[in-house]
Amino acid sequence: MREPIMQDLDLARACAEFADDKKAENIRILDLRGLSPVTDWLVLCSALSAPQLRAVRDNIEDEMKEKHGERPLYRDGSYDSQWMILDYGNVMVHILSPEKRDYYALEELWGDAPEVTLKEDEPPIEREPKKKASPKPKAAKAAKKAPAKKVAKKAAKKAAKRKK
Repeated sequence: MREPIMQDLDLARACAEFADDKKAENIRILDLRGLSPVTDWLVLCSALSAPQLRAVRDNIEDEMKEKHGERPLYRDGSYDSQWMILDYGNVMVHILSPEKRDYYALEELWGDAPEVTLKEDEPPIEREPKKKASPKPKAAKAAKKAPAKKVAKKAAKKAAKRKK
């Protein structure tokens, strides 16, 4: 196995910076260490068109190779799919159209993952905790059950009359 040239978080931040150079939107870095057996860092960004999708992917790949000597271990996706992936081992970069990003909701899938700032000197990102569904008040539950009980009682009375 080759020695990594960059630290993983630095690599993730560099990928995010190169995506930003091509005007990718809503760039986020999620820390998946301990949460995913596949990767440690997830870089997510959106591109508004197929040409921009290609430009973002190509810029990340070219700049990582030129400036840091890093090449992706794997690349996947096509312009038609509106979702492209660059796999740098412990860092995976997902470039999606806004529609695909909303549909697949990777941020929600990895909702437990802490988000990391794009630049080292920025204050940490505070994510709002997931809201749990609030339990319904007992009165509301009783009101819903009451009509069902009445219907069941009426049905039982009708069945008893038919038997007589």
